[in-house]
Amino acid sequence: MKNLLVIGAGRSATVFISYILDQARENNFMVTVADADIELAKKKINNHPNGRPTWLDASKHNDRKDLIQRHDVVVSLLPPQMHLEVAQDCIVLGKHMVTASYVSKQVFRLGDEARQRALVFMNELGLDPGIDHMSAMQRIHQIQKQGGNITAFYSYTGGLVAPENDNNPWHYKFSWNPRNVVLAGQGTAQFLEDNKLKYIPYRRLFRQYRVVDIPGMGPYEVYANRDSLLYREAYGLQKAKTLFRGTIRHKGFCDAWNALVRIGLTDATFPIVDSDKLTYHDLMEAFLGISQHTGSVKDRIAKMLETEPDSEIMQKLEWLGLFSKRRIKVQNATPALILENLLLEKWALQPKDRDMVIMQHVFEYEVNRRRKKLTSTLVMKGEDSEQTAMSKLVGLPLGIFVKLLMQGKIATTGVNIPTMPEVYEPVMAELETFGIKFIEKEE
Repeated sequence: MKNLLVIGAGRSATVFISYILDQARENNFMVTVADADIELAKKKINNHPNGRPTWLDASKHNDRKDLIQRHDVVVSLLPPQMHLEVAQDCIVLGKHMVTASYVSKQVFRLGDEARQRALVFMNELGLDPGIDHMSAMQRIHQIQKQGGNITAFYSYTGGLVAPENDNNPWHYKFSWNPRNVVLAGQGTAQFLEDNKLKYIPYRRLFRQYRVVDIPGMGPYEVYANRDSLLYREAYGLQKAKTLFRGTIRHKGFCDAWNALVRIGLTDATFPIVDSDKLTYHDLMEAFLGISQHTGSVKDRIAKMLETEPDSEIMQKLEWLGLFSKRRIKVQNATPALILENLLLEKWALQPKDRDMVIMQHVFEYEVNRRRKKLTSTLVMKGEDSEQTAMSKLVGLPLGIFVKLLMQGKIATTGVNIPTMPEVYEPVMAELETFGIKFIEKEE
């Protein structure tokens, strides 16, 4: 019997654990789910005969190492900063490791040791990163087999709210990690356009968005991801003149989010002393700094943002409650944490709300001296606030790969992301059986 260890039983683990337990019965696997909250681990196992819950504080080195020693494959669903310690344990103990997270430089450096020990360390197996890699590489390799030369590649993904449950002026609700949404884009975005390197610093990121058309859905805004250039070599697109990856949002979102950035509400670098004694109105007054203008806080914020007090941007800020006399109630918090706590309340998926994920790839290429364009689009809605499209699209590809690895069907060792046919062909084929299918249009 093969033994699988899943470290972390949080919300993002639900679909993955459910899938792998179903497979465990058929394939004679034993699945251990370890978490610091033993009741949460028990809930995810749900008395399954091939599952066992266990308590683990993953920061305790000896406890973690002892548990890893007793398993063949380790899936880390911990916060990204903890993957390195798990990876180092897996190298020492000779265990395969899988994550849905971006592969860090520190984990990537373990590649030679992993290969020498014939270990599989597969990362970026969720939605974005994950399905984006696999679906893109499937088409890239097909185009290249036809003799095509890809000149431009665009890839966009967004976790959104389904239109039927879109009932707030931001046209957005949380379906994944709120912290990542609040801190999104910090740093400098890098991409390639017409063979020229392009850089957009954070302060300009949400002003310099592009508008794209999603078939059957209409126009959406896309802002640039942090580093599209990483994928030039990973995707074998060294000859492409344009390479751009971005995040999808509804029209009007980027201008309003840019207002939050300009005010300073996405800053996570300093705590506001006694923030729990302030109102949101006090906070906005504080962010006005030295003001030469008279009038209400709202009017002065509008002037600072160079917009009208009754503009769509200001309506969105007011809807959040940023000008209210309500107490913040978060002690010594950074502006970003204050904003995150407010948005958790205002952008929460209600029990019967459905989320929606959109992913689109655009390939421009030349074959037989003819220029062509292929647009490949995935739109998927969740069932409710628990069975979300986001959780399925993160959990299923991870689960399918882990099953293949446990079955001995994966031969690629070292530290990798899923860009090889050995991985993407079977994973994408099985995802189609769950209704996860890209619709294609060629011009």
